[in-house]
Amino acid sequence: MHSPTESTTGTWRQLLGARYLGTATVLAGGVALYATNVYLTTSLLPTAIDEIGGQRYYAWTATVFLVASVISSMLVSKVLATRGPRGAYLIGLTVFALGTVVCAVSPTMELLLVGRTIQGAGGGLLAGLGYAVINAALPQHLWTRGAALVSAMWGVGTFAGPSVGGIFAQFGAWRMAFGVLVLAALAMAALVPRALPAHTGEATEPSPVPTLSLTLLTTAALLVSIAGVVSNLAITAAMVLGGVLLLIAFVAADRRAAHGVLPPSTFGASALKWIYLTIVVLAVASTVETFIPLFGQRLAGLAPLAAGFLGATLALGWTLGEIPSASATAPRVVRRIVMAGPILVAAGLCIVAAFLTDQAGPGSIATWVVGLIVTGVGIGIAWPHLAVGAMTSVAEPGEGARASAAINTVQLIANAFGAALAGVLVNLGEPSTLRSAQLLLFTFAALAFIGVAAAARSQRA
Repeated sequence: MHSPTESTTGTWRQLLGARYLGTATVLAGGVALYATNVYLTTSLLPTAIDEIGGQRYYAWTATVFLVASVISSMLVSKVLATRGPRGAYLIGLTVFALGTVVCAVSPTMELLLVGRTIQGAGGGLLAGLGYAVINAALPQHLWTRGAALVSAMWGVGTFAGPSVGGIFAQFGAWRMAFGVLVLAALAMAALVPRALPAHTGEATEPSPVPTLSLTLLTTAALLVSIAGVVSNLAITAAMVLGGVLLLIAFVAADRRAAHGVLPPSTFGASALKWIYLTIVVLAVASTVETFIPLFGQRLAGLAPLAAGFLGATLALGWTLGEIPSASATAPRVVRRIVMAGPILVAAGLCIVAAFLTDQAGPGSIATWVVGLIVTGVGIGIAWPHLAVGAMTSVAEPGEGARASAAINTVQLIANAFGAALAGVLVNLGEPSTLRSAQLLLFTFAALAFIGVAAAARSQRA
């Protein structure tokens, strides 16, 4: 894997200075909007349901959003090629704002689901563009720091979403929370014309939409998303298996396609496939945070707010890990960092699992916090180098934008599969919450160890 401009390493001061501050704000802000919206909506839903009803559709608010995000994330390269960075961001922000307005004014849960679908379509574009535009809007020596800043927004969203949503929900003003997101999207749209170039600078022709690949991957995402909310274990397992088979079919179809979702270098001798696989492992591991608040309430008796922030410690570790890691440029150091990522993830999950107990006291909770931070640090230190590696490990320069955009698609699919697998494991452990937690954490730790091999290959290829 190549390292970006080792001799002229950019600094945070350069990235966040007057010249690139607007660009960095747009790139990071799009992902921050997406991530904050995910967690904000979760915290608002109970209050919204009290007003408009629709309890039976509760889980679908996440499902329709995720599926729409996956679909739009796979169209990032085409939108970028036809509209350029400036036009692509304006489209994404407009669609996201429109969906958010629909959510804010929805009188029924059915209309709220329509809004969430539109939100997901715009959000998937924004999240994918955050990586795809880095190599067009920033000089190469700032790519690693740019990728770290964009990735750090998931940690920001994890804290900002529950905080903002919780405050508005506390006062029964859940619609106003969506209004804040609309204002943020409009403010960012006003910044776009001055912050982003009109064109990528790459002589690439818009490629046809990969219909077969798109259909297979979308159906796989839909199956595993539904699997995560179905209570029947046999049906859940069958859906996960069906999703895996469809994912295999997607890889086979995309490999043969002249214009697929993944760049052709993914299936060649380059490191790209191993980089994506390492990203998959880390993204899957991150989905344990979904169940941490539940474990905190049931095993330690934490209040909902405290349990929510316990779940957010993984995202905190992610942010704490990647900011200093982005400064590393020496190839040997980068190799060690990337390989250390999955190892730390496995170690952190094992620490939490080993100290799980019923009626956990302050000492156990403190150990859980340490383990979750270690897990997040493992993801964070590797992520920016994997992102830049995806941009540079391509056979043709024109594939860079596609390789960058695919990072988000790979992450979203991994999150969907991870959430579904987590749901299966938690259900297997019921009715014992302790057994569910141990099964989930130890299994994901084992998957993280598999990621060590992928990380090693990504550095040797």
